[in-house]
Amino acid sequence: MLKTKENPHVYELAKRGAEARLQDLLNEVKLLTNLFPNLRKSIDRDELPVNFLLKQGADRAARTPGQRGWTPAQRRAAAARMKAYWAKRQAAKKN
Repeated sequence: MLKTKENPHVYELAKRGAEARLQDLLNEVKLLTNLFPNLRKSIDRDELPVNFLLKQGADRAARTPGQRGWTPAQRRAAAARMKAYWAKRQAAKKN
């Protein structure tokens, strides 16, 4: 174990290196699970670090269940735009 009192500069460098390596490993795990989705089932959630689990759950906690991306007014406006778009295309097609 590295003693911080003896050489804090070396400790700080080692800490940065470990953080960078951990980030590389997390990126590699993300890449592999995107390439092979069935690997997600092979990860034991009990073995993951608490910080990792909290980070993964933060985006889920921000959303409420059943929440849609658009409000009803936004959906009505989009529907009106699309109706006008298709009407214009139909008119152009007839001419």
